[in-house]
Amino acid sequence: MLETSARLLRLLSLLQTPREWTGTELAERLSVSTRTVRNDVERLRNLGYPVHGSRGPMGGYRLGAGAALPPLLLDDEEAVAVAIGLRTAAGTITGVEETSLRALAKLEQVLPARLRRRVNALQQYAVAVPRDDLGPRVDADTLSALAAACRDHERLRCDYRSHDGSQSRREVEPYRLVNWGRRWYLVAFDVERSDWRTFRVDRLHPRTPTGPRFTPRDLPEEAVDQVRRGVSSAGWRYRAQVVVHAPAEQLADRINTAIGTITLIDDTSCLLNTGADSIEALAVHLGLLGLDFTVTEPAELVELVRALAERYHRATEPPPQDT
Repeated sequence: MLETSARLLRLLSLLQTPREWTGTELAERLSVSTRTVRNDVERLRNLGYPVHGSRGPMGGYRLGAGAALPPLLLDDEEAVAVAIGLRTAAGTITGVEETSLRALAKLEQVLPARLRRRVNALQQYAVAVPRDDLGPRVDADTLSALAAACRDHERLRCDYRSHDGSQSRREVEPYRLVNWGRRWYLVAFDVERSDWRTFRVDRLHPRTPTGPRFTPRDLPEEAVDQVRRGVSSAGWRYRAQVVVHAPAEQLADRINTAIGTITLIDDTSCLLNTGADSIEALAVHLGLLGLDFTVTEPAELVELVRALAERYHRATEPPPQDT
C-alpha cells in the first residue's frame, strides 16, 4: 500500500509539469507497466484529480484544471524559488501581504531541513532596503481587472491622475502590463487621442463595467520598449542630454534602459538622454560611466562637473614638501 501511495505521488508530480506524457514515458519513469500507469491514473481520477487522456499514437495524459486546487508537488529548486518569491514579491502590491505570509508559513512548515536552511540563509544575509511607504503601490484587484481587460480585449474606462495632479477621464484599449522596479504601467491605445499611451497603474482607477470588445491592433513595438520610451525619464527632477565619446553599442553595454535612452550620432559618439532626482547624483552617474563625455546643459550640471573636476584634480596633487 505504501509503495502504491508513493507511486501515485510521483505520478502526480510528473503530471503537474506543463506537458503531455505518453503511457510509455510514464511507465519508464515509474518503472512499472503501462497497465499499472492506467490503473494509477484511474486512482487519481477517483481522488478528484482531472487527468485528461487522449488516444492514438500522439495521445497521452495531462493534468487539467478542476473545480478545486489540488495539492502541488514541488521539487527542491521549485520550492526554494516559491519561498523566495513569496518573501519578496508583495512589496509593491497592496492586498496580498497577509495572503503571501500565510502561503509562506504553510510552505516553510513542510520544507525539508536542507531547503529551509537555504531559504533562511537568504533571508538572514540578504539586506533589504526598507520599504518606502510613500512610494507607489498598486492594488491587487486593480491589476487583476487590468489583466482581464487585456486578455478579453475590452475597452477600459478609467479615471487617471497625471504627474502634475490633474484628473481626467480616459477610454483606452489595454494591451500590456509592465512592471518597472516599484512601478506598474499599462500600455494602451487612447481612443480619444488616437495614439498609444503609457499609464501609471497607481494613478489609475478603473470604472465598471468595462466597455465593449475591440479588435486588437498591432503593437508598434514591444511593450517594455513602449514603457522605456514613455517613462524612463518621467520621474526625474533633473534631465540632461550628454554627448558620450564612445560608440553607442559600448555605452549600451554599461547601462540599462532605466538609466536613459541612447541615440546614435556617428561611429564614435552617441547622445545619452538621462536624468536623476538631484544634480549631484546625475554628475556622479556620468562620472561612473567610465567614458569621456561632454555636457552643455543644464547650467547647474555644467557648473557642478567643473567644480568636481577641480576638486578631483586637487585631490591628486602631491602634498607640499617641507623645507
